[in-house]
Amino acid sequence: MTRSFSLWRTPAFWWRILILVSCGVGLVTADHRVIFFTTQSNIIVFAYFSGALYGMGRRRTSDAPAPRLRGGVTLWITVTGLVAHFLLSGGANPLPGLFVPDPAEALTNQSLFLLHYVTPVLVLVDWVAFGPHRKVRWRDTALWVLYPIGYGVVVLVRAAAAPTIADRFPYPFVDFTSMAPGDLVIGLLRVIAIVVVLAFAIVGLDRVGGALRRRRR
Repeated sequence: MTRSFSLWRTPAFWWRILILVSCGVGLVTADHRVIFFTTQSNIIVFAYFSGALYGMGRRRTSDAPAPRLRGGVTLWITVTGLVAHFLLSGGANPLPGLFVPDPAEALTNQSLFLLHYVTPVLVLVDWVAFGPHRKVRWRDTALWVLYPIGYGVVVLVRAAAAPTIADRFPYPFVDFTSMAPGDLVIGLLRVIAIVVVLAFAIVGLDRVGGALRRRRR
C-alpha cells in the first residue's frame, strides 16, 4: 500500500472534503454579495481547503499546510458564525427557517445555515482534531485580526464615499446614519474585542488539539 493511497483513508482528508461541500453549496445556492464578510470568509475557506487538499496530496501527509494562515482562516469563519448568530439573529434558533413554506426563502435560509453554522463548525472541529498543532504562536493573533479590522474600515469608507451604493451598510453595527457617533464607536469596539478574544481562543484550542493528539499516540 502506497502512502499516497493511504491519504484517502485518513479522516482529515474526508473531513476537508466535507468542508468544501458545505462551503461550496452554501455559496452557490443563493445570492451572496462579496461585500458581506460572510461571503468573503467562506470564499477564503473554500480557497484555503482546496489548496490544502492539493498540498496534502503533493506532500503525502494529512497535515494541512500553512498553519498560520489556517489559524487566520479558522478565526475569520468562526467570527462569521458567532456574529451571525448572536449579533445579527439575537441568538434565535435558525432551524425553523430551514423549513418555511416558501421554497425560495427556505433555500436562502438553508444556504445561510451552511455558511453561518455548518461551515464554521466543520472548520473549528478540523482545527482541533487534525494537525499540524503547536505551529502557531500567540503573537500570530495580531496578524489575524488585521483582516476583520481592515474589512470594517473599507466598509465605512465605502459607505461614506458612495451613499447610494447597494448594501451600503452590510451590517447594522456599521450604519453610522442610524446611531450616535458614540454608539457606533462602542459597537465597533465590541466587535473588535470579540475578534481579539476569539483569536486567542483559537490559539488555545490549537494547544488543546495538540495535547489530545499526543494522548492518542
